[in-house]
Amino acid sequence: MDLGLQDVHVLITGASGGIGLATARLFLKLGARVTAHYNTKSAPLEPLVQEFGPQRARALQADLTVEADVERLFAASSAPPFGPVQVAVINHAYYESRDVPLAQMSLGQWESTFTTNVTSSFLVTREYLRGLEHVTEQVKDKAAIVLIGSTAGKLGEAGHADYAASKSAMMYGLCLSLKNEIVKIAPKGRVNVVAPGWTRTPMAEKSLGDPDVVYRALATTPLKKVAMPEDVAHQIVVLSSQTVSGHVSGHVLMVEGGMEGRLLNRPEDLGL
Repeated sequence: MDLGLQDVHVLITGASGGIGLATARLFLKLGARVTAHYNTKSAPLEPLVQEFGPQRARALQADLTVEADVERLFAASSAPPFGPVQVAVINHAYYESRDVPLAQMSLGQWESTFTTNVTSSFLVTREYLRGLEHVTEQVKDKAAIVLIGSTAGKLGEAGHADYAASKSAMMYGLCLSLKNEIVKIAPKGRVNVVAPGWTRTPMAEKSLGDPDVVYRALATTPLKKVAMPEDVAHQIVVLSSQTVSGHVSGHVLMVEGGMEGRLLNRPEDLGL
């Protein structure tokens, strides 16, 4: 099926690893032009740019918590031959690997997570919408934002309340507000969320080496497997396509194998 993505300009934040990298590659295979954003690591993107060429793929650096950097990112990404950004995939995020209960969490950690995950997403979406105001109706017709959420944003996650709360903010407050605002600028514009569960990314690989972590992750998951980055990327691409998802907006698509909830208690916790 033709998803109508040929030459559509897609910006993917946090594209240098895991889900972002898989998503960039899939969009490129489908004929899109991709601006792949990174903050500190450009090396994983270099083979992609070499494979598809500078007419189709470019890697650009920015610290998305800095307003001027976001403005610079959009200005650079819109340079010929790419043109204005039509689809924005907001994938970047910070997750503190240590379990830190809220009672022990520093204000600095809480604020840093929200700055990195939520404030930066505000800056990116704002600049994207401002850019849409000055483009042709033909360009606007492909407008879409896909926010990357998490099962943590739906179910919470003990020891990671900062991350869970930041993802909830994106999945519900931000998405449901943006879907009503984007149409004032681009009448066919849509905003959706893809919310993965455990995914076999380089960042998660160490945790997934622990059988107890894998058990707790899959205990309420009917499909009994951890997602691959490509599983998530395919759903991002589908929701980005005006051809197949043109009447889908404000939706949170969970990509978690049918997960029903968290496994909270071990037998010893229940005195069994």
